[in-house]
Amino acid sequence: MAQAEDAAPQPPAGASATAARIRRLGGDGNGGHGDGVSHGSFWTLLIGSIGVVYGDIGTSPLYAFKESVAHVAHGAGGARPDEVIGIVSLIFWALIVVVTLKYVVFILQMDNKGEGGTLSLMALAQRALGRRTPWLFIIGVVGASLFYGDALITPAISVLSAVEGLREVRALEGSIDPWILPIGVVILVGLFAVQSRGTGAVGRFFGPITAVWFVVMGALGVYNIVIANEPAIWMALSPIPAVTFMINHAGLTFIVLGSVFLAVTGAEALYADMGHFGRKPIRFAWVGLVLPALTLNYLGQGAWTLHNLGHLNADFAAANAAGLTDAEFANPFFGMAPDIIRLPLVILATMATVIASQAVISGAFSLTQQAIQLGLLPRLEIRRTSETQIGQIYMPQINWILLAGVLVLTLAFGSSSRLAAAYGISITGEMMMSTLMMFIVIWKLWKRPIWLATAILLPFLVVEAIFLASNLQRVLQGGFVPLALAVGLVLLIWTWVRGTALLTDTLRREEPLAKLFETLSHHPPHRVRGTAIFLTADPEVAPAALMHNLKHNQVLHEQIIVLTVKTLQTPRAPESERIIVEDFLPDVKRVTLTFGYMETPNVVKALTEARKHGLKFDIMKTSFFLSRRSIVPSEKSGMPLWQDHLFIFLVRNATNATDFFHIPSGRAVELGNQVMV
Repeated sequence: MAQAEDAAPQPPAGASATAARIRRLGGDGNGGHGDGVSHGSFWTLLIGSIGVVYGDIGTSPLYAFKESVAHVAHGAGGARPDEVIGIVSLIFWALIVVVTLKYVVFILQMDNKGEGGTLSLMALAQRALGRRTPWLFIIGVVGASLFYGDALITPAISVLSAVEGLREVRALEGSIDPWILPIGVVILVGLFAVQSRGTGAVGRFFGPITAVWFVVMGALGVYNIVIANEPAIWMALSPIPAVTFMINHAGLTFIVLGSVFLAVTGAEALYADMGHFGRKPIRFAWVGLVLPALTLNYLGQGAWTLHNLGHLNADFAAANAAGLTDAEFANPFFGMAPDIIRLPLVILATMATVIASQAVISGAFSLTQQAIQLGLLPRLEIRRTSETQIGQIYMPQINWILLAGVLVLTLAFGSSSRLAAAYGISITGEMMMSTLMMFIVIWKLWKRPIWLATAILLPFLVVEAIFLASNLQRVLQGGFVPLALAVGLVLLIWTWVRGTALLTDTLRREEPLAKLFETLSHHPPHRVRGTAIFLTADPEVAPAALMHNLKHNQVLHEQIIVLTVKTLQTPRAPESERIIVEDFLPDVKRVTLTFGYMETPNVVKALTEARKHGLKFDIMKTSFFLSRRSIVPSEKSGMPLWQDHLFIFLVRNATNATDFFHIPSGRAVELGNQVMV
């Protein structure tokens, strides 16, 4: 059990003094990705955002309305027309308040040099405060941890809900039920199995397919609004039916809101993917296509349900009377499609859910990469799957862990309705964490009065708290799954951050670099040809590999480079800070390479660029020396013994430093020692 600790990236440094200041309300100040004008044409980005950003929220109509109506259908006499209209109204205004106002209007303005996401928002809030506070760190870590619950449940519930549409195909009635779960499992396994190939080959089809999906959804809604001839459904666009429903169903409202919230799951993707597409294409896609299509589809589902309410209530009551404990309310989404197009609709829905799942999986890869670069998680293998798209990465360990979790959930719950009970808690929690960090940004970074920041964000916080309270009622029905996952991830992050800090404190007690070379000046060792590069997390301390090389080989190379890799709290490091070369001694240089948390720390490539800064070396005559430390638990480490063992486990399973920093293995030398932590 060992780890090249000196090669580990340093904890995130503060925002640099030379970084571009934010010059306008929430802007990135440099015309970066946040404006969506610097990395592709507007229309290309808009189509791409439809496939990636809106894939998740675009599949919500498959189950959100159905699950919401099912709650009131359990009552005496089944669902009533005013209840159906009230539920459609609740869904519509959830889309307006949570997605449109919070994400499209406000949070998309809060880009961190063009990037978005929970960790980007945390870094932005820390920069606004001017320091890294423990409570803000906890909020950001909890929000990031809750995202992984979404990454597990979204593929399972989305794919199953689409495949369950096969039940509505008349030719398959009565014979397809045993095959629903196996088909869903095969699709999910195939989805994760192709991740290593990247999405470049098929990604160009994601946007157009999802755009067709939204057009079809909107058209289905319009078709049923016209055919059903239920003009009362238009009342759902007013908040009055929503408010009336909550007043008349005080006890049931909290249960229904848990399902209503399913309509806005995926909203966090608007912010998380802003760095890839820009805020303008994301906003334009929402206003011009996504929101109208979702609104028309939910209105259409409501109209179809009103038109067939008597039969639907009777069928549902008969199934319950027959003792079918797993009886489900008919799915209006597939029910409102004419028989002739139901099978093509199921196929299109399945494609849309696969695309939505792909977006969530890619988001998990991206979030994990950010966490590693920020020092929140140990190094894991990161593979680039595209030569041109920097955002396309593949992480084998995360991929297979996600697949295992998704399959366990799929097989354990068995249907989208049961999975719906586990869905929502992690997302509402993540949204609340983002709202708290938004408060800091508006107050400190945008320089708005505290009362104004409170007035803006308090309504969002109240709405999200209500949704969270509603979802918490489902803890025993499956909601414990994302909560347990989030708690486990917070524990891992806390252990890694705490253990890394203790290890750093231990290393700082080692011999200073200046003192070492002062001693060597009196007793110079034998010098050999070539260049030796020693990686270290602290340039002021003599790298352990250097000490061991002197101790065992009793030689020094002609040129010594003490190399430190730092990670900033900005997505990409400014070119002015990328490479810093310092002449420590005539034959000793200290080099600092700085990367942003969205960048790959390719050491060899960066050192090649360092030649422009006067650094001269021949890579074929250069050796990289890494300190490989074997960590031993200690009762006096500052952490409980169980946490020591957990930290050691994480260290043992971290990716090798030579691979992580892209150092040629043939030129790397690892020298180790034992450290008690």
